[in-house]
Amino acid sequence: MHSRLAHNLLVQLAAVLATCGAVPTARADALDGLLEVRSAYVSVEQGVFQLYARVAYPVNDDIRAALKDGLTLTFDLDVVVDRERRFWMDATVEELKLQRELRYHAVSDRYVTREVDPRTSTEQHSYATLEEALEALGTVDAWPVLVTPKLSANRQYRVSLRAGIRRGRLSDTLRVLLFWTDDWHRESEWFSWSLQR
Repeated sequence: MHSRLAHNLLVQLAAVLATCGAVPTARADALDGLLEVRSAYVSVEQGVFQLYARVAYPVNDDIRAALKDGLTLTFDLDVVVDRERRFWMDATVEELKLQRELRYHAVSDRYVTREVDPRTSTEQHSYATLEEALEALGTVDAWPVLVTPKLSANRQYRVSLRAGIRRGRLSDTLRVLLFWTDDWHRESEWFSWSLQR
């Protein structure tokens, strides 16, 4: 019985070491691919500036495999509204972050998205493919980012938008294997434009 326990421990240790050896190569390229803000604009509805944006997120087999292994990915959308100044640094008027999560649900064989902030929405949406889920995560429609009273009449304002993807929650097994790394993090370039009122 003692030798069986030792044999089981050796088999588990070998599996962990084999996995650790495979993790760095998968991790290094996991978020490769297109990550960019393709388009964005702001529309004013009853004094509220609402953001509309389209973001392209990377799609590859490493992301698909990691999700199926229990990894949760978090998708961030950072919005900054600055008042432009001529002879001084720009002043930040508003700074917001929209966070969404993506995970794979093994029982239903579907990709599930949800917003992280329960104040904005508690809804979950499921998609048959990773591509459909990423398309939905990259679509932002009528997200309120600013109200008119925060703006001065004769000033120029700039809106900047950046998308990011990072590792979210981990399953217990992956937590043991990936506790030392933060390679699952990537951000797009800032997408900026002058605010038209």
